[in-house]
Amino acid sequence: MKAIILPLLALATLAACDSGTQGSDITAEEAAANGQLADNSSVAPTSRPSESAGETSAPTEIPAVIQGRWGMVAADCEPGRDDAKGLLTITAGKLEFYESVGTLDAITESAPTRIRASFQFEGEGMTWQRDMVLDVQDEGATLIRREYGDDAAPGPIRYAKCN
Repeated sequence: MKAIILPLLALATLAACDSGTQGSDITAEEAAANGQLADNSSVAPTSRPSESAGETSAPTEIPAVIQGRWGMVAADCEPGRDDAKGLLTITAGKLEFYESVGTLDAITESAPTRIRASFQFEGEGMTWQRDMVLDVQDEGATLIRREYGDDAAPGPIRYAKCN
């Protein structure tokens, strides 16, 4: 009986040392990323994808492709005109219209040529908030502006890039 128990005990001890890694398809790098390597391992732990620099935070400025001077009609783009009522000047954080200025509050959607954002407006003694989409099309030649919310302008408003 002792002859059978001793080899079984040795076999059980070897199996316990394996800790279930036999047959596993995990690589050393994956084990390091999951924190599964021993303290004395020569493989350096790596960061998880969600912790890496590849994760981007929400933008806080209007993209450069949307910035610039945009006119509803060609005359709006003529320098020095005091009556350019359709001129829209966009900077990193503001929309400047003929009689009002909208300051960027928060960007809720973003793509390379499009944003949806909320703006705090001020003009003619009044203040208001507006949710707006700014969408550059035609290889940067056209801007489409859409407003949402109470008292929003109906339908899209089209602008041409001023040169």
